[in-house]
Order: sequence, then structure tokens, then C-alpha cells
Amino acid sequence: MRLSSNVTRASAIALAAAFTFALALQSPGANAQTTSEQTTPCVAKPTVPPVPETTETFFLKYAFQVNDLNDIQSDLRNVLVRAKVYGVSFNNALTVKGTAEDLETARKLIALLDQPRKLYRLTYTITDINDGKRGEPRHFVLVAVTGNRSTLKVGSRVPLVTGSYNGQSANTQVQYADVGLSIEATVTGSSDGLSLRTKVEETNPEADKSATAVPDPVIRQTVLDEATVLEQGKPQVLGSVEFDGPSHRQEIEVVAEPVR
Repeated sequence: MRLSSNVTRASAIALAAAFTFALALQSPGANAQTTSEQTTPCVAKPTVPPVPETTETFFLKYAFQVNDLNDIQSDLRNVLVRAKVYGVSFNNALTVKGTAEDLETARKLIALLDQPRKLYRLTYTITDINDGKRGEPRHFVLVAVTGNRSTLKVGSRVPLVTGSYNGQSANTQVQYADVGLSIEATVTGSSDGLSLRTKVEETNPEADKSATAVPDPVIRQTVLDEATVLEQGKPQVLGSVEFDGPSHRQEIEVVAEPVR
């Protein structure tokens, strides 16, 4: 009986040792599994290939002034923020570097902006009115391009003595002044019609001389400077100027007609 009890005790000790050894074997595997679950491998993000860019030069047909080229160039730069736009003034050209979509947008914008300017024939009529009677009207015609200033001058140049020197020899200084009629006009389009900025200036030498020692002529000057909106083909009075009282006045009228 004593032998049997010793055998049973030895079996229990062996079983406990085997169980402890088994736990020791399982523990590193569990730690390794836990570590593998907590560590996330670093995966590289896929690289996006760059969008290919090309270069194209657009030649403008109606940009005859540097301001026209600059305006179109500024518009393209504000719209195509990713593209590069370069202007060549002596060739009236724009070079655009960008994607195919940018170039297509630039092509459409240039087709819309590069348009011929309109021409208008402006006929000014100046009529002298004395005591309510209208005299023979004077007509002056000039062609104005929208956005540009047009000038018409009719008259002569009058010499003006500005100084003299009496020493061993006489030396007289003379300058010349333009007298006659001068008309400046600038036509621009608007939602209401045609916007006209005009300046009509008329100068005439008087018969009386000035009271200064140097015999300079007295020049009478009349200036009309204003902005108005015109209806094509319809005459419009710009203003009326009085001379020597209300019985003598001068009326200025203008009419705009499209040329193209």
C-alpha cells in the first residue's frame, strides 16, 4: 500500500510539471501573436503621375494696341490659374503652357475676346442762332473706333509774341497757338446704347488787342466737355453756348451711325 501511494504522488508531480511546461511553451507564441496584431506594416501610397503639359501659341487678329493684348492676357491668367501665359506684343501673340484642358479653355476665351472693334461715323452740326433765326449749319464728320479717342481739328496757327530783347540787336520770341475748331470723341458700348465722351473747343482771335506792351492778340474760346448716351441714327443736342447775351448763341448737335 505504501508503494502505491508513492507512485500516485509521483504521477501527480509529473503531471503538474508537464502542465507548467506546456504553459511556458504557449506563452511566447501568445506574445508573438499579440505583437503581430499590434504592429501595422507601413504600406507606401501609390504615386499619382503628373498631368502632361504642352505649349501652344495663339496669334491675335484684332489686338492692334498693346492694351488689347494686355487685357486678354490678364483675363487668361485669372481664369487659368495653373497655366502659364506669356504675351508677345510685336507679334500680337499669346503663348500658353498647360494641360490639354487649359489649352482648350484658352482657345475658347481668345475666340470670344479677340473681336473686331466697331466703327461709328459721328456727324457734329454747329449752328449759330441770332435773335431766334438759325444760320447756315456747319457739319463736321469723323470716324471713331470704340474705345479709342478720335480728334478732328480745323483752323490755323496764329503767331504770339511772348517776349523781346532790345540790346545791340533786336530779338523777338514768337510762339504759335492753334485757333479754330477742335473735336475730340471717345465712343464706348454700354447696355443702354452708345456712350460718348466728347469735347468741342472753338477759339477765334478777336480784333481788339490786349492792353499789354507786347501786341498779343485776344483769343475768344468756347469749350463744351461732357459725356452722354446716344441712340444710333438719332440726332442729339449736346449743348448750347451764348455769345454776347441770349440773342446770340451756338447749338452743337451730334448723330452716330454704325459703319461696321
